[in-house]
Amino acid sequence: MHDVIIVGAGPVGLACGIEAKRRGLDPLIIDKGALCNSFIGYPTNMEFFSTPERLEIGGYPFSTRDYKPIREEALDYYRRVAVAEDLDLQLYEGVKSLHGADGNYTVVTEATERRARKVVVATGFYDIPNKMNVPGEDLDKVTHYFKEPYPYALTDTAIIGGANSAAKAALACYRHDANVTMIVRDDGIDDTVKYWIKPDLENRIAEGSIDAHFNTEVRAITPDSLLLDTPEGKAEIDNDFVLAMTGYKPNYALLDAFGIEIEDDAARTPVHDVEAETFETNRPGVYLAGTICGGCNTSRWFIENGRFHAERVVDHIEANLSAEPAAASG
Repeated sequence: MHDVIIVGAGPVGLACGIEAKRRGLDPLIIDKGALCNSFIGYPTNMEFFSTPERLEIGGYPFSTRDYKPIREEALDYYRRVAVAEDLDLQLYEGVKSLHGADGNYTVVTEATERRARKVVVATGFYDIPNKMNVPGEDLDKVTHYFKEPYPYALTDTAIIGGANSAAKAALACYRHDANVTMIVRDDGIDDTVKYWIKPDLENRIAEGSIDAHFNTEVRAITPDSLLLDTPEGKAEIDNDFVLAMTGYKPNYALLDAFGIEIEDDAARTPVHDVEAETFETNRPGVYLAGTICGGCNTSRWFIENGRFHAERVVDHIEANLSAEPAAASG
């Protein structure tokens, strides 16, 4: 019987584990993938938008070579923190469901069943892409994750989307000699694209180095082309690869399996007590932490502000944890 099981071994999940352990509790952190699994899927040498001190957890200084850290530095930093804190981690073990009640929960994983008095869900949103739901989306040439530009050199590569990920992928592929075409359903590049990236991209589009179809959607994907719905009508363009930078969403199937209700709002926000800042869900003793708190509004919570959820969540856990583990039911 653990005092608390934390689902998700990203920065916020690690922060929750550190906070719980420093309060004398017995936390276990479970993740279906690697430590900081979302970072594994980030582009090689991706630069974070934040400076290192805003990504720190547990009071450990985050030293970087340059003004802003890159993906590899972050992976090393969070690994060192996890090792220094001797956190109890169970990696590559997917969580399936949750049974029981406050004080006596059973977390069912792919491998076994684990008991806990409290549960924290800190699974983020990066693991499940928003699908276009068009014919051909399951072809091998289509990916929802951009790692590096080298595979796309000297090919016809389409970038779907107009936000930060799409903008960075388009520029990187163009600078590695891909013939880049952007497909954007809005009338321009998103205003949220970082100020040092947006003008670069717009200038490349204006000079014709990168083709762009605005107010356009993909109708279908074939092995060697894309079928588009454009303002001028239907069109077809040559295509070798599709990078669908269409965003991501929380694991709603897991939230449902945990009995966590969803608000009837545009962001499909999971129910949790944000007003009192306990972050407890509709299910007593089950909490949210980090970016998953925003539902599909993925620009509300980040590592920078989500890491502070750990203290609030553990405050409430500590105040409501019975002195002895609950007796097993049945």
